[in-house]
Amino acid sequence: MATNLNMESGISNKGTNEPQEKKAPAADPAADRKALIAGLKSGMTVRVHQKVREGEKERIQIFEGTVLSHRAGTEAGATFTVRKVSQGVGVERIFPAFSPRIAKIEVVGQTKIRRAKLFYLRGYSKKLKEKVITQ
Repeated sequence: MATNLNMESGISNKGTNEPQEKKAPAADPAADRKALIAGLKSGMTVRVHQKVREGEKERIQIFEGTVLSHRAGTEAGATFTVRKVSQGVGVERIFPAFSPRIAKIEVVGQTKIRRAKLFYLRGYSKKLKEKVITQ
């Protein structure tokens, strides 16, 4: 006869008819981040939520722009470059993909592109055509 143990409290429910509680497997945030980074493509418009520390306080700063490139796939040193135009000035940031400072990455949209690296956008003033994303 098998004994069912509740691991948290160490109490046995042997001899009772109550069913054993089944817990859902804990979602692994690292696996979620890895899947998102693997699906990140040049031309996507993303919103990167980054933790910023100012003195004793910590806040979330959002950087929204177009992904110009990504490198190193899903390895530990993977990075991606995001570009936005703020008040007429182009701003680029290179984010380490697996940094603990990045709270969340949201995909906002996708543009129709034919290149893997979009560095030509640095001198490009036209808008890119948006592609419809179905999820």
